[in-house]
Amino acid sequence: MGWIIALIVGGLAGWLASLVMNRDASMGIFWNIVVGCVGSVVGNVIVGPLLGISGSVQEFSITGLVVAVLGAVVLLGVVNLIQRGRVR
Repeated sequence: MGWIIALIVGGLAGWLASLVMNRDASMGIFWNIVVGCVGSVVGNVIVGPLLGISGSVQEFSITGLVVAVLGAVVLLGVVNLIQRGRVR
């Protein structure tokens, strides 16, 4: 059951991050889920210790969603930097 919740929360986090980074039109639901799940890992490794919070997408919590969205935004910023040479 944890994997299903992780996919749903990851998709939501990826979608929110794509809206923040203005990439929503170029991403589909699959990439939103991938960015959200990878962003959760990035968030727990980088953003979590900086802010002193941690969260998991395998069980729904607001802190887990916030960490996943922050990590996904960082991930999309790096992707934008690599693809276009600038962060939008």
